[in-house]
Amino acid sequence: MAIWQGKRSLEVLTLTLQGEKFALEAGRVQEILDLVNVTEVPGGPAFLNGLVNVRGKVVPLADLRLKFEMTPTAATIDTRIIVINVLLDGEMTTVGLLADKVHEVTEMSAEVLEDTPKIGMRWRPEFIRCIGKHGGDFIAVLDIDRVFDEGDRGAASASQTTAPAQDAA
Repeated sequence: MAIWQGKRSLEVLTLTLQGEKFALEAGRVQEILDLVNVTEVPGGPAFLNGLVNVRGKVVPLADLRLKFEMTPTAATIDTRIIVINVLLDGEMTTVGLLADKVHEVTEMSAEVLEDTPKIGMRWRPEFIRCIGKHGGDFIAVLDIDRVFDEGDRGAASASQTTAPAQDAA
């Protein structure tokens, strides 16, 4: 589990998954896309079950709702794909994340960030880097490398291949 070192602020992108607020370090985000066609991958890990074309590159698509044992829901007008880089086997790999809604990029000061509680969490605490307070809400800042470091790497290796050159945006 990553231990929050405190003493520094974080610039984060805030998002919602089934009414729960989460954040990712903004520096990991490449771009945010409207929902595009998803090619399902039979037999792949449950939360990494699709591929999308991002500017001519095949990118695995992760549904964190499944990883966090939330109920899958249908896409809405607010559904977005957040294209990020994650560390897999020592290499940065491009992955898309489904989000029910993307909110904003914001600075969270060290004063509002705290260590992840060891009990009372709905999610596995090793997936959460720290907890922040923002606008009256608690926001779980994800340890996104740890989320993908759970034996689900097979589908992510598909990002090394290329697709026909067409823009997904």
